[in-house]
Amino acid sequence: MTEKKDKTIHLVRGMKDILPADQPWWDFVRSRGRDLAKSYGYDRIDTPMLEQTNLFIRSVGKGTDIVEKEMFSFIDQGNENVTLRPEATAGIVRAYIEHGLVNQPKPVKLFWLGPLFRHDRPQAGRYRQFWQLDYEALGDDHPAVDAELIMIAYGLLKELGLSPTVQINSIGDEDDRERYKKALVEYFRPRRNQLSEEVKKRLQKNPLRVLDSKEEAVRILVQDAPQIVDYLSETANKHFVKVLEHLDELEIPYVLNPRLVRGLDYYNRTVFELWSQDDEGGQLAFGGGGRYDSLVEQLGGQPTPAAGFAIGFERLIMKMREANVPLPPAHTPNIFVAQLGEASRKKCLKLFEELRRAGVYAAHALSKDGIKQQMEAANRLKVKYTLIFGQKEMLDNTILLRDMDNGIQETIPFEKVVPEVKKRLERSALKENHSSTSPEV
Repeated sequence: MTEKKDKTIHLVRGMKDILPADQPWWDFVRSRGRDLAKSYGYDRIDTPMLEQTNLFIRSVGKGTDIVEKEMFSFIDQGNENVTLRPEATAGIVRAYIEHGLVNQPKPVKLFWLGPLFRHDRPQAGRYRQFWQLDYEALGDDHPAVDAELIMIAYGLLKELGLSPTVQINSIGDEDDRERYKKALVEYFRPRRNQLSEEVKKRLQKNPLRVLDSKEEAVRILVQDAPQIVDYLSETANKHFVKVLEHLDELEIPYVLNPRLVRGLDYYNRTVFELWSQDDEGGQLAFGGGGRYDSLVEQLGGQPTPAAGFAIGFERLIMKMREANVPLPPAHTPNIFVAQLGEASRKKCLKLFEELRRAGVYAAHALSKDGIKQQMEAANRLKVKYTLIFGQKEMLDNTILLRDMDNGIQETIPFEKVVPEVKKRLERSALKENHSSTSPEV
């Protein structure tokens, strides 16, 4: 006997459906992110999901895990090598150059949010399609810009009910990093037999990538490795000190992490990450960023200092739910429209649309015929008022308005129902506001 084939099409591995019950969390993060961007003068920008593969090779770096292992790249029907964006900054910089945003007053502050794609190993809070908020400031190399970005990132997480830790480091300028890379190679030379083949490749291609290896043996060796802070030029060191002074003035707590380098090659000078401590003592990274003063020129533009950061949605929301962060009150209907009969159903559908246009959030169950079922639906929704339109009301051109708190019903002329409902809802809102702000006796 042959087994019956499963005809169900399942979710692609590493992807995630965001169901209606999850949406309030996502809406909360999106709205807070947008509001914060506006308050700091960041303008919204959107970029395509597909970009030329070479954009990420040139920006993120050939020796990175992202380019070597994690990109969703393919040759399209036009024989062009394209990639689903694995990170946002490169696309934002490409748009900045291509559309002449360089001619705007500096710094150009840009805000972005959307999905990204990496063929990473799926785990808790990490998916192959994931969402981020990005804040980028282009055209200003002052340390205050770095500090403001850290302030925004820290403030966003605080507004979302979390208590993050800022880890910060400076990876200096290109010459500083070249000196440091040589020191790393010298340090690991007598220890090569303790390294995996994968880490040996990293050491050869880009020694900085050894510092963010997840292999436990390497992490132990890294503890005694040279620190980049000892290889910073005077200029880079002064810049870093100024950033820290700004953070001290802003009273933003931070931890100096000399091993922090970030996973993308375009960073220089300031780099930072935001972490949360969980109940078991483990750590969870929400995101991070830093300065990338060479990237605009690297992608074909004029030399332009820049800095930015990104925060991931999935881990952030996972932590918010664990911490029982309260969500803003849900936007629920205040009015339920009930009808009896086919003719009244048509008129109620039109009334429902008139209420919506007037800014009244209403609900209905027009597919139901019985008043009992409809009133049960109104009770479940906990609406303030129910409008009942039956055969008698149709003949009289009136409608019943039922107060769901006390059960009192009134007859209202049909043509006056929308302004009457608005007036009563406004009156109820005023009463609720007054009672919530009145001092206790």
